[in-house]
Amino acid sequence: MSSNKTIYQPNPEFAENAAIKSMDAYWALQNKAIEDYEGFWKTFADEKINWLAPYDQVLDESDAPFYKWFTNGKLNVSNQCIDRHLADKAEKTAILFEGDRGDVEHITYAQLSLRVNKMANLLRNEFGVLKGDRVVLYMPMIPEAAYAMLACARIGAIHSIVFGGFSAEALKDRIEDAEAKIVITADGAFRKGKPYMLKHVVDTALSEGGKSVEAVLVVKRNNEEVEWVEGRDHNYNELIVEQPAECPFELMDSEDPLFLLYTSGSTGKPKGVQHTNAGYILWAQMTMEWVFDVKGDDVFWCTADIGWITGHTYIVYGPLAAGTTTLMFEGVPTYPDAGRAWKMVQDHKITQFYTAPTAIRVLHKMGENEPEKYDLSSLKVLGTVGEPIDPPAWIWYYEAVGNSKCAIVDTWWQTETGGHIISPLPGATPIKPGCATLALPGIMTEILSLEGETKEVGEKGLLCITKPWPSMIRTIWGNPDRYISAYFGDVAKDGKPVYFSGDGAVLDEDGYITIVGRVDDVINVSGHRLGTAEIEAAVAKDNSVSEVAVVGRPHDIKGESIFIYIVLKEGHINTDIKNHINTLLGEEIGNIAKADHIIEVPGLPKTRSGKIMRRILRSIAKGEEITQDISTLEDPSIVEDIITKAREA
Repeated sequence: MSSNKTIYQPNPEFAENAAIKSMDAYWALQNKAIEDYEGFWKTFADEKINWLAPYDQVLDESDAPFYKWFTNGKLNVSNQCIDRHLADKAEKTAILFEGDRGDVEHITYAQLSLRVNKMANLLRNEFGVLKGDRVVLYMPMIPEAAYAMLACARIGAIHSIVFGGFSAEALKDRIEDAEAKIVITADGAFRKGKPYMLKHVVDTALSEGGKSVEAVLVVKRNNEEVEWVEGRDHNYNELIVEQPAECPFELMDSEDPLFLLYTSGSTGKPKGVQHTNAGYILWAQMTMEWVFDVKGDDVFWCTADIGWITGHTYIVYGPLAAGTTTLMFEGVPTYPDAGRAWKMVQDHKITQFYTAPTAIRVLHKMGENEPEKYDLSSLKVLGTVGEPIDPPAWIWYYEAVGNSKCAIVDTWWQTETGGHIISPLPGATPIKPGCATLALPGIMTEILSLEGETKEVGEKGLLCITKPWPSMIRTIWGNPDRYISAYFGDVAKDGKPVYFSGDGAVLDEDGYITIVGRVDDVINVSGHRLGTAEIEAAVAKDNSVSEVAVVGRPHDIKGESIFIYIVLKEGHINTDIKNHINTLLGEEIGNIAKADHIIEVPGLPKTRSGKIMRRILRSIAKGEEITQDISTLEDPSIVEDIITKAREA
């Protein structure tokens, strides 16, 4: 195997036709942005967006940090993704769907237009969904989920997708915060060859709250029996047939909200990240063309779920805005065996493959030699997302999957950024395994101290973005004060608040950025960010629990796993604490929040002011020696007791 210190140069044959062909071309773009920031973005906004009415200002900073881009411009994202392609791409496959059981459907741009129009009419005419109304989607990975997203965009409704693995309680919280008018779901779908159910989760959520919901629209996918609530529940498959084929799109302002997406934070209440129309779709398209170098005949596969921002930007909006073919996959890449993903690459001639390091590690572990059994010669670019990729996984991905010729774009970004922020460019950037490399052209990043001072090479610091960018979060739904405190309340440079990502990073001698992980209380489990406070709040609902603290622990496959310390109330005994608490977490948040380690401890390490010293708990979870000063703790002896309990577990 190659050394992880090796620098991998771009494939020269690929670079010849790449959108950005060299580092000189990269620096030409970045220097243009440095010299004329607004002019840089104006060039691409004019080139990429199908404006229906011109904007009058590129960037309005008058109410910072509530930045506005392309003010008063008019567009429609559904038009950007579908209508404008119909003249020359009507018969091109827009969405290539493969079901869990191997069923395949090619949906052309013309067919996508028809189906999105019909769903838009269904929402507007049958259920009275209007511009600005919120629509919650609790959907499997089926084409109807994409139709629903684009239909909402077409009529100006704001969609909010809740990952299908979340519990009824988590779904209810998000429905209530958004004050959703309608929920779109499915009876269920198929996973690992068997049907699974979704509709009952919606029923439970709405039985406990969500009074704003007037209707539930149910897509029949697996045709299992579900309960129907008279007057509230409606069969999509029946209603869609009679809908008109034409639906005029709504004229949307650049800054009108496009969608909400709830993400865990360092407080218990999920944050409704709000993205707008113009800036979001512009950067989604630009990053498809720059980072993945998509061309007209490419077939792009992002393995994420649409419930996450990766699915929004790089399954639906980005690929379709770029006019390429995007693959939606209902199943899991290791079923029925570890060759499933590579067989799909072979069968569909996938050109770009984008997945999480967790999935790469699983595929490597389950089938190290599987890739060599398939023809993967169609692949041009490999991508990773959701967490830093370790060099051994990177090298296997590069050599075994990419045949040592495909660039690996190790992308760093967040729900809040809308699209990629730091990433190699496949035709230009020399790559170091495990390193995110450089900020994309137009993105201004710095690694700063808490006081706003620039960190030197080799010094860990806080990853910040020092200028606003078009696809950035605009606010937290219904809570602008939390938006300011969460993203602009920690770090200022030259007296001006800057966006702090919550991640730590370090710069090397080549100016490359390596992400070193979260610095706040968020755990990254298989690329999914889970707030420790949200997990703690769920555990605390158990009446036997007196105190709880949640930390992350490094995990070979998941990146991080959840480690929970529990103090039981006096007189309470629980001999099966792990199963008991994990059942509760599954009900309150979803199976992704289940912990690998749950231990009962006599108390938690606290300062005299009552603050839990999580650094100590993280060190214990990792099996590290405690080097912190514990003399300031209210009860220093508790640390040794916790260490003993952890060793016993």
